[in-house]
Amino acid sequence: MPQSPEQLLLVLFTIFVSAKVVGEVFERLSLPSVLGEILAGIGLGPYALGWITPTDTIHSVAEIGAIFVLFSAGLETSPRDLIGVGRKSLLVAAAGVVVPFILGFAYMKARGDVTSEAVFVGAAMVATSVGITARVLGDMRVLSTRTAKLILAAAVFDDILGMVLLAVVAGLASGRLEWLHLGILIGEAVAFALFMIFVAPRLVRRIEPQMARLSTQNASLIVALAICLLLSWLAAKIGIAAIIGAFFAGLMFADYAPQWNLLPRVAGITEFLAPYFFFAIGARLNIQLFSGNVMVAAIMISLLAIISKVIGCGLPVLNEGWPTVFRVGIGMMPRGEVALIVALVGLQSQIVTQATYAIVVFMTGITTLLAPPLLRYLFRGEIPQDAESSEVAAVQL
Repeated sequence: MPQSPEQLLLVLFTIFVSAKVVGEVFERLSLPSVLGEILAGIGLGPYALGWITPTDTIHSVAEIGAIFVLFSAGLETSPRDLIGVGRKSLLVAAAGVVVPFILGFAYMKARGDVTSEAVFVGAAMVATSVGITARVLGDMRVLSTRTAKLILAAAVFDDILGMVLLAVVAGLASGRLEWLHLGILIGEAVAFALFMIFVAPRLVRRIEPQMARLSTQNASLIVALAICLLLSWLAAKIGIAAIIGAFFAGLMFADYAPQWNLLPRVAGITEFLAPYFFFAIGARLNIQLFSGNVMVAAIMISLLAIISKVIGCGLPVLNEGWPTVFRVGIGMMPRGEVALIVALVGLQSQIVTQATYAIVVFMTGITTLLAPPLLRYLFRGEIPQDAESSEVAAVQL
């Protein structure tokens, strides 16, 4: 049923306040606020108390929230930094795709599931929720560290690889895999990433002198927001996630973010929209489906999802020490919207059963809930002492 404007405003108010209140409680317990926002979605969502059932409109707002989480993260990541960790991050992303897929596929086959279901579960285990990782690292004010930049770059490349794998899986689900279409998708994704890393920042450098001539108030912010929305749409149109376009948009303006005062102003928008994204993730977790064999399989897949990312993503950085291995592995651990999309494609194609879909959703929820406190613990030595005061300052408009 379509919501009236009054109903929509009430739902938006309820989601925002509940997410922020529970997030505040978690912050006071020295836990990441994003964890509280996700749990608010689980508790108030349709599968627990049932007070709020997110509509398509709410999911659209949540998607915009994810876009601004990644746009903010991109603004704090210079293209030079991304290039500096580019080769290593690609290795981390590739290993983070191969190892989880193999372990997930092998376990599902070993327990007697058909090959098609095993493929979908393996594909769902590949994804990394760059939105959740970016939010946690941003809240801790550690995005400027090399390890955080490595995690963020690897997560972005992982998401691109995950969307390519989704195209393969969707083709298998429909019974026809169009190799030409797949090749075009890969070519477009690679060209988009290279253009945004190497060419787009130079274009901003060219237009920078013209910004002062604009009479509009907050001209630099308006231009940056317009580019963010455009690139998000373009990324989705190409076939990769819209949030990847948003990250590259932030990357494009990163070198001028301090000069144009973009960070605090965009942070204000992000603080408003991000809770809807994390609430919506929590609201998707159906805790009523788990019993017997489904629960056992869900726990095993969740354990494999954790282990596979730590091992797969940690191997390329093994020479940098165990602290870096665990930080990178745990930073790449949370699954998110891509994993749910893969499972949903299988469910809608009637290849994946409700039980298998529940296993993927459970794995997504567990890895999403565990990652924030583990990251807080692993990065405890690098969190600035003035993080709390910085957080307050960051949202002042």
